[in-house]
Amino acid sequence: MAKMVLLAQFLSLNGTDVSEYVRKAELTMEVEDKDVTTYSSLGWKEVLGGLKSGELSIEFLQDVAATEIDSIMWPLFGTVVPFVTRADQAAVGASNPSYSGNVLIKQWNPIEGSIGDEASVGVGYPTSGAVARAVA
Repeated sequence: MAKMVLLAQFLSLNGTDVSEYVRKAELTMEVEDKDVTTYSSLGWKEVLGGLKSGELSIEFLQDVAATEIDSIMWPLFGTVVPFVTRADQAAVGASNPSYSGNVLIKQWNPIEGSIGDEASVGVGYPTSGAVARAVA
């Protein structure tokens, strides 16, 4: 069984590579379960998949200097933008698939933390529309 350590994850938002600011990124997807149980199910619950959804959760290291992450994210607040992520910054391939779609930039926390903490920003962006997986 192959094992993997994330060392150089790639993340692009709205066409801008923001990997240098990202400490953690997670793309999760799920599908609603719809109960279609009937008497002929013989006491067993039956389900079908309904609507699909996803979320891109990111922890950024904050930088409010001109041209840094705060100035990149602030104009995106409230908009739907494209994203691309993959486990490694190397080329997309069978061993490094790319996941892409759109997310709603529904929050931005310009100031977050306690005294003595590193300046970081934790956000969660819902996907909007389909998420695609590509190997080429």
